[in-house]
Amino acid sequence: MQNIEPLVLDLVEWVEKQPRAYTEVMEAWKTSCPRLTVWEDAVDHGYLLREKHATAGQRVIVTQAGRQFLEQKGRKPAHR
Repeated sequence: MQNIEPLVLDLVEWVEKQPRAYTEVMEAWKTSCPRLTVWEDAVDHGYLLREKHATAGQRVIVTQAGRQFLEQKGRKPAHR
């Protein structure tokens, strides 16, 4: 089994910089390899959340658990 935690960390950090449209996240982080489940792992761990936004449609945000994950790994979450 591959350790994809560094990729999950990169994804969470990328979304933390600014909320992203769901379609943007899927386009940037899609993979055809079933062993690289970066998006699914980030959501399953509760680091990212897909929400409906009134004007932006579906968007992806980082949860409190995601910000804690970033901090635990030595990456500073963005302060908004």
